[in-house]
Amino acid sequence: MEKSFGLLFFLRKSKSTADGELHVYLKITVDRTAVEISTKRKCHTDKWNNASGRMKGKTDAVREFNAYLDTLTQKVFEAKRQLIESDKPVTAQSIKDLLLGTETQRRKIMLMEMFQQHNEKMKALVGHQYAPMTLKRYETALRHTQAFIQWKFNVPDIPIQTMDYEMICDFEFWFKSVRKCDHNTTMKYLSNFRKIVNHCLKSGWLPKDPFYGFNMGKREVRRFALTENELQKIETKEIAIERLRIVRDIFLFSCYTGLAYVDVKQLKPSEIIVGIDGEEWIVSQRQKTAVPTRIPLLPNARAIIDRYQNHPQCKLNNTVLPILTNQKMNAYLKEIADICAIQTNLTFHIARHTFATTVTLNNGVPIETVSKMLGHRDIKTTQQYAKILDRKVSDDMKSVRKKYLPT
Repeated sequence: MEKSFGLLFFLRKSKSTADGELHVYLKITVDRTAVEISTKRKCHTDKWNNASGRMKGKTDAVREFNAYLDTLTQKVFEAKRQLIESDKPVTAQSIKDLLLGTETQRRKIMLMEMFQQHNEKMKALVGHQYAPMTLKRYETALRHTQAFIQWKFNVPDIPIQTMDYEMICDFEFWFKSVRKCDHNTTMKYLSNFRKIVNHCLKSGWLPKDPFYGFNMGKREVRRFALTENELQKIETKEIAIERLRIVRDIFLFSCYTGLAYVDVKQLKPSEIIVGIDGEEWIVSQRQKTAVPTRIPLLPNARAIIDRYQNHPQCKLNNTVLPILTNQKMNAYLKEIADICAIQTNLTFHIARHTFATTVTLNNGVPIETVSKMLGHRDIKTTQQYAKILDRKVSDDMKSVRKKYLPT
């Protein structure tokens, strides 16, 4: 049901005729959205009553004129009643369509059709406005949406006008129960879906926002990183198995550069240059966000690069390191954790966290600098790492501790 409804007859001042008469229009407002319809009638301004929205006077012509406006009013309420009884959205536009007989002419806009069109446009802009990973996320979101619609409605597509708050709640439930996604992953997918909904709202195809009142908040997740001691354990451990040595080295390279898996995989020798300080820098672009990154190359990372400069895979692919698939990297990292007696559930992404905390923030690198090297768009993303730095908190409080030492 709509929250507000209004009906008003008024004179349109911009369309005055030579004899001083103005055209009479009907304005229908539902939930602060209005449409206007011409009554095909005219009235002189001196004879119009703005308060009642009717012509002044008691002549037969006046009574006939006002009776016509009363009939239009009744037709508006009748159209509204029909929409309610047929369980269709009550909007200013839907009432107007019913009054003018254009409802059946209005093409139904389908949700999956709109989603697919969005992704096709995004695909055409990959490399210019969007990163390939962004397109991949939306393609995954589209497949999830398709599966959800089939699950809930048992059809391949639905008209966008049928979306409501209940559907969004069910979509959240589907992600968590059927797809077994955690809360934050669910919110990420719903955020992708919401972009399509917002486009429909701005285009005037949806009467109201189905996300209105829905809580999109994410839950704080603890980010794990290796301590300095754990990092040294991995770096100094003698590993006899070659495949594990390679994985260990590439993981350490990420610990000392902050590069994500896909960025390490695509890193080319040409992206290592001499910077303004005369030292070597990594100058590349994050695959995930297409944000440029410039990272001074630490000696530990340089040594790893030198170790694999003649590796056949590196020469074949013109890459810096012979990286394996992400799945294999993570599987082998668990073996390395066992060999090094590290309790942390070791994954490749922990290397990026380790760079952010143990290697940089813990050594006094300003958070603004760390944010730039990580390629974050918003420093708030980087601030999440700072929350786990107990050593930094301890260092910051040393001067306070001294002040309150007993004398």
